[in-house]
Amino acid sequence: MIGPSLPSVRFMYYIANVEKKSISHAYESNIARELNRSMIKDMNENQNRKLVLIGAGSSMFTQGLVADLLRNPGRFNWHLALVDTDPRALDSIAKLCGKMISAKEGSIRLTYSTDRRDVLDDADYVVCTIGVGGRRAWEQDVFIPRQYGVYQPVGDTAMPGGISRAMRMIPAMVDIVRDVMKQCPNATFFNYSNPMTMICRALSKATDFPVVGLCHGVHDSERHVAQLAGLDLSKFTAYSIGINHLTFMYDFRYDGQDARPLIRDKIHALTQAGIDFKNVGAMFREMGEEAPAISNPYAWSFFEQYGAYAAPGDRHVVEFFPERFPGAQYYGKTFGKDAYSFEKVIAYGDRIYDRMDELGQSPDPLPDDFFDKLSGEHEQLMEIIDSIENDKRHLFSVNVQNRGAVPNLPRDAVIELPGAATARGIAALQILDYPDTLAQLLAKPLAIVELTVDAALRGDRNLFVEAVLLGGYLNDRSAAEAMVDEMIAAQKQYLPQFQ
Repeated sequence: MIGPSLPSVRFMYYIANVEKKSISHAYESNIARELNRSMIKDMNENQNRKLVLIGAGSSMFTQGLVADLLRNPGRFNWHLALVDTDPRALDSIAKLCGKMISAKEGSIRLTYSTDRRDVLDDADYVVCTIGVGGRRAWEQDVFIPRQYGVYQPVGDTAMPGGISRAMRMIPAMVDIVRDVMKQCPNATFFNYSNPMTMICRALSKATDFPVVGLCHGVHDSERHVAQLAGLDLSKFTAYSIGINHLTFMYDFRYDGQDARPLIRDKIHALTQAGIDFKNVGAMFREMGEEAPAISNPYAWSFFEQYGAYAAPGDRHVVEFFPERFPGAQYYGKTFGKDAYSFEKVIAYGDRIYDRMDELGQSPDPLPDDFFDKLSGEHEQLMEIIDSIENDKRHLFSVNVQNRGAVPNLPRDAVIELPGAATARGIAALQILDYPDTLAQLLAKPLAIVELTVDAALRGDRNLFVEAVLLGGYLNDRSAAEAMVDEMIAAQKQYLPQFQ
C-alpha cells in the first residue's frame, strides 16, 4: 500500500540454484574462445527477466505470483523485486517469499525496498497492486456514504466509494508511471489496482504511457457460465466487452457453435424449478451447498433481455445501476450489510494479512501443506507474460484504451475487451458487432469516469460533486457537497491535489 512518506528500507535476498555450463573445444583458437564466451554471456543475459511488483503487501497476489514463478519460470532466470511503503508488510512478505523460494530450491533472485526507485532500473515488467491508505481508507469510502443513506456492496469501483478511492489512487499511480518512464521506459506495465477504468483512463490522459489493466472478473465469469450450463470449460469461449466490473459477455461458443440456446435452456429449467434466493448476496465463503441455483440473478437478467451476461456478477454490477434498487434493497437485504457484507470482506482481508505476517515473521519453516493450499495467482499474469515472450498471441481479457477497436464506444475510453498478448505488446481485437444497446448502457458510467478522472487530476472539488450527482447516488446538491467534503477531510493525508 502507499501512504505517507516513510524512510527507505532496503533489504536483499539472493537465492539461486543455477548450473552454468561452458562449451569448449580443444581446437578453438583464442579468438574463437573469446567470441564464444561473448555469445554465451549475451545468451545468459537474454535469459534473464526482471519483474517489479509495486504494492507487494497485497499478500495473496504476491504469494500466488511467487508460486507461479516457481512452478513455471519458462526459460528465464527471474529477478523479482518487491516494493511496498509499509516497512512491516514489506519485511513480512519478503521473508515469506524467501521461505517459498528456499523450500522449492527456486532460481529466483529476490530483492525488496520501500522506495520503488531503488529497483525499477532495467525492469522488463512492472506490476502494480497498490491500495493507497489500505483497508482503513477503504472503510471510509463505504462508511461515510452510509451516513447519507448510500449503501455499497464493494465501494472500490463505482458509486461514491469508487469515486473517492480514485481521488487518492490516481495521483499515486501517475507518480509511479512517471518513474517507470524515467527508469525503465521499455517495461510492460500491468495495473491490478481499482478503480481500474478510472486509473487507466487517468494514466492515458496524464502520461500517455501504455498501461494494461488486468482483472480476473471475466475469466471467473466464463467459468461460472460454463459450470452453470454444464459445459466443459475447455471447449467454452465467449466475447466480453464493456468496462471493468461491468463487462457484457454476449457471444457464447461451445465447440465453436453458438451456445446461447444451451445456456437459455438451462436458465429456463432452473427458473421453472423454482429458486430459493434466501442466500443470494452471501459471500462465497459463506454460501457452501446452500447457494442459490442462480447466484447472480441481476447479472443473468441481462441475458434474458439482451442475450448477454454481465460480468463479473451482481456484487460489482449492481453498483452501476443503484437507481434500480430503491433503498439499496436486494431480495429483501441491504447492500453492504447482509447482501455482500462489506464488513466481512474487510475482516477477511485483515485475516489474510495477519496470516502472511505470522508466516513471514515466524522462525519456523513453512507448513508442510503450504503449497497445497496455494493455487497460484488467478489473474493469468504469468500466462500473459509467457504469451508475450514467445509471441503466442493468446487471448486474454484486458483493459486498454479503445482507439477504435469497438467503434460504437468512445475512442478515448478505457474498455475491457479481448486482446492478444504478442511480442509487440497487447493487441486489442476489433469488435464490429457489439450490440448498440449494450454500448448505450455504458454511456453513463463512462461519463462518470471522465468527470472523476478530471476531478482527481485537477484537485477539483466541484467535479467530484458533479460525478456523485451524475451517478444519482444523492439528488440533493447540498447533501452531495457535504458528503464530498467529509470524504476529502477523512482522506486528506492521501490527497495532495486537494491541499
